Order: sequence, then C-alpha cells, then structure tokens
Amino acid sequence: MRLMIVGALNGQIGAATKIAMDRGAKVVHTLTTDAALAELRAGRGADLLMIDVGQDIAAMIARLSSERIHIPVVACGIGTDARAAVDAIRAGAKEYIPLPPDAEMIAAVLAAVADDSHTLIVEDKAMEKVLALADQVAGSDASILITGESGTGKEVLARHVHRKSKRAEKPFISVNCAAIPENLLESELFGHEKGSFTGAIARRIGKFEEADGGTLLLDEISEMDVRLQAKLLRALQEREIDRVGGTKPVKVNIRVIATSNRDLAEAVRAGTFREDLLYRLNVVNLRLPSLRERPADIIALARFFAKKYAVANGVNFRDITDDARQTLLNHTWRGNVRELENTMHRAVLLATGGEIAPDAIRLPDGSRAADLVAPRAPDAASHAAAAADAASRGMVGRTVADVERDLILQTLDHCLGNRTHAANILGISIRTLRNKLKEYTAAGVRVALPANLQGPHAPLPNAYTTA
Repeated sequence: MRLMIVGALNGQIGAATKIAMDRGAKVVHTLTTDAALAELRAGRGADLLMIDVGQDIAAMIARLSSERIHIPVVACGIGTDARAAVDAIRAGAKEYIPLPPDAEMIAAVLAAVADDSHTLIVEDKAMEKVLALADQVAGSDASILITGESGTGKEVLARHVHRKSKRAEKPFISVNCAAIPENLLESELFGHEKGSFTGAIARRIGKFEEADGGTLLLDEISEMDVRLQAKLLRALQEREIDRVGGTKPVKVNIRVIATSNRDLAEAVRAGTFREDLLYRLNVVNLRLPSLRERPADIIALARFFAKKYAVANGVNFRDITDDARQTLLNHTWRGNVRELENTMHRAVLLATGGEIAPDAIRLPDGSRAADLVAPRAPDAASHAAAAADAASRGMVGRTVADVERDLILQTLDHCLGNRTHAANILGISIRTLRNKLKEYTAAGVRVALPANLQGPHAPLPNAYTTA
C-alpha cells in the first residue's frame, strides 16, 4: 500500500516511517499539506494520509473533497492529547494515533487499507478453474473482463491478477464507474487542466496516468455513459489519453481490467454499451460463479470472516456449529460473498457461547438460522411450501411501492447502512438507490446511516470488502 506522511511530527517521522515500511508500505513524506496536495494532483497517489495534528487537518480534508480526491486521513500527535484527538476527529480524520508510534497500532491502521488484505479464499473446484485461468493470463498485458453477480469477488480477483502480473510492483488503481456522477467521471479517469471547468483550480492527473506502468480496474463498466465509452475506446486503442481541457495527448502504459455484473452483450443490443469497446475489453473473460455454485467455499469463507471480525472486535474466535454450517449451506446467498460477510460480521457480534450457533445467525430476510434448523421435519417440501405461502400472504393487500420500500430498507439495514453493498445485493445502481432513499427521507421515513457516520470515532473504511 501507499502511505503519505504529512508534517514534521517533531522528530518522530523516522520511527513512524520505519514501522510503516517494515509492514510493507511504500512511504512518501511531505512537510506541508500544500506539498501533499501537489503530489496527489500530480498523480503520485496514496491509499492513506497520515497527517501531523499540528497541520490544518480540516482545511486539508475540505480541499481533498473539493477536488474529489478520496483518501482516508488519520491524524498523528505527540502523546495522548485528548483535545487534539477530538479536534482531529471532528475535522474529519478517521482515527488519531498518538506518538511515539506504537507498532501494533500503525500495523492495524495499515491493515485496514492494505491491498494484500483482499484475501482470495478458494476451496471449490469451480473457483479453482477460474483461478487457474486467471494465473495463466496474468503475465500478459491483455485486457480482461471479469463478470459475475454482485458480491462474487470481482475486485478481489482483479487484485489477484495484478499481484501475479509483471506489473505487480506498480500501482493498482480502482475506479467505480457506478459511484462517480457521469459529469465527473471523465475528469476522474483522464484528469483535467487548470481552468478547464468551474472548480478546476489546478491541474489534476487522472486515474489513467496515476496507474501508469500498473493496472487500472474499471469497476462496473456497464454504468459508464456511452459518450465517455468512445473516449475510453480511443485510450485503449492508442494507449494515450486527453485530459479535459488539454491540448496534446498523453501516453500511458497500463493494463486494463473491467468488471460487470450485467450482461454486456444484452447492453450492446440495447444500445447502452459500445460493441467495439466490448471486443476491446473482452480479450479474456473470467466469469466468477455465484456462491451457490461453489458450495465448498461457503464454510471456508464463513470461518475466514468469523476470524477476521473476531480480531476486529477484540473477541475470541468462535468456530461454527454443525447446525449453523448447514443453514449457511442451505441459504441461496443472493448477495454472494458480500452477503455472507455481512451475515458473519453480525454473527460474531451476536454469538454468546463458545461457538457460533444458529441463534446468532440472522439471514438477510430477517429470519434466524435457529428458526430454520430447529424443526428438522421429515417433510421438508411441505415446510418449504408453507413458508413460501406465508411469505406470499404477507404481501397481499400491500402496494408494490410499499414492498419495494421495505425490501430496500431491510437490505440497507442488513448492510449496516453501506449504500454500495445494498445496491449490489438489490441488483440496482447506486444512483437508483440514492434517489429512492432521498424519496423515503423526504417522506419522513428513517433511513440507516452508513456505519462510518454513526459515531465520532468511526473506524477506517473496511479494506477487507470483496467486489
């Protein structure tokens, strides 16, 4: 991962840098926030900013926001100054680290954003075949299209390909095409010149140039506007890009990986995706099977997430009982690995005994695993039919809008307020979800906030999430 340390830190900079480098981070040091911003504008990006509490953190975060540079910020300060810590958090920092630096604390912060924390867990034969093909093509520079349902782990596989490639020592840059407004995506990808539009107060290097020499991941490529697809096609063909407001092309040397949870061939037929761009991206197609198509991975992933969230929440690791395992295997996992991760996160928090039992597992539909495994009736088909009938009768007399609202809000609650995760599970774009939530809020309906907005000491964004 790439760490940028900003400020003098009263002589503690050497110790903090050494600890970070020992943990595998690539460290850049600047003395001021102005110098740090200049580095970021120039495309020498970072995955984390560690800023001296003596700097104007609030102003720096405001400037990052105004220039749409999305990087988590942590503050550092000498000793355990409670006032400094509170002021830093209020200013927008995700965490406060007292100095002299504690190696374990810095390690924990780095682990929250490190690329190598995107662990690929594979035990099923179906996934082993996909991984073998990924390893086979990783050494080439061919464009790769990774397809599969939402939550199957497309970004995790893309990072695996990058680590196995000859570009592994160069940057891996990810852009979520669905999460960035259409009018901003062009600047985000290709950069812009000073004064090229309102708010362009300085030259900004885009993701293509930032990824130079490495890999650029275009996540959810199907959400890209058709007009911008033409510019992307030229960049892929000519290996050069034009900054917004620029007067001459800029050469780039990158490998492009794209992902989609939609049928791009159908999008071509519908006129929302360029056929020539699809051919250019789809040199190699890696199709990730859904979680229900690789059952051998379910328990392996569940145990991995149980260990991960036990560590994250400071509790002892609990294994999963046989009954709970059977329930996990029986569930359809519409949200795939992401849905399983959220379920296990909740289970770790709710478990009370020495193991994770069925009563700690809350499935996305609101049911408890204990309710599903307790009545092991011999007539399972009758039980399933009765459950389906009950669910259907519960919808009678309600409008489609009401059912849709409850489904969206329950999914959002299950995802702990994470809009991106909820949109993927629901199979809708993040824009559609945001518009729906805006309607509900305007109508006085309570909408769950993202976890990182629910308290003043919210943790760093979870870097273990899957695609």
